[in-house]
Amino acid sequence: MTHRISNYYDRELIASDVRKGQHRLRVGGLWEEVGRLQFEFLRQRGLQPWMKLLDIGCGCFRGGVHLVEYLDPAGYFGIDISQEMLDVGYEKELVPHGLDRKLPRANLLCSGEFAFERFGASFDVALAQSLFTHLPLNHIRLCMERLTPVMRPGGVLYATAFLASEGDWPGPVKRWDGRITSSPVCDPYHYRARDLAYCSDGLPWRLDVIGEWGHPRDQSMVMFTRLS
Repeated sequence: MTHRISNYYDRELIASDVRKGQHRLRVGGLWEEVGRLQFEFLRQRGLQPWMKLLDIGCGCFRGGVHLVEYLDPAGYFGIDISQEMLDVGYEKELVPHGLDRKLPRANLLCSGEFAFERFGASFDVALAQSLFTHLPLNHIRLCMERLTPVMRPGGVLYATAFLASEGDWPGPVKRWDGRITSSPVCDPYHYRARDLAYCSDGLPWRLDVIGEWGHPRDQSMVMFTRLS
């Protein structure tokens, strides 16, 4: 996979931003607003401290700082394509708050191919915040296939996406007061609900569209429930 898919696959660009101290901007900024939004959403949907949570595309822990603090020790697991982002998040965002004591390094994994099985754990909840908006459809399909064996029956994946209607889907769609343009063919991507349903076709998942959930850049929320 190359960075042409998305800037998030351009590891040299990410490493450069980290060196400049711009890791918070690299994950989209709005650090406090979106970080707190993720946590409050999951808590309102039933997240409990004893649960094991997988943060897919966790970056430098914009949501992770809140989740690590809330969950029981070693209950948070994060995976990201960039080791630099994992490292800077750990040292700059977790350690200063003493949260490294609750998050073993073994709970963090650098992988661009969704190697969730390497954690050797089963999860109750998974989160993909601002991930599917940057991935082509078959990458989302791969994510769902590799997530299946590590999610407990009844477990839930919450994922944000730019959703498009049938009429809007073929072309570009302006969002967030025209400051973002999504597309079916390039980053940031938009999809119809049935496109996302394809990603779990033949797999033991049920897709439900939650829709609006307060995201400041108009990303909608969808929910995949792991069936028994």
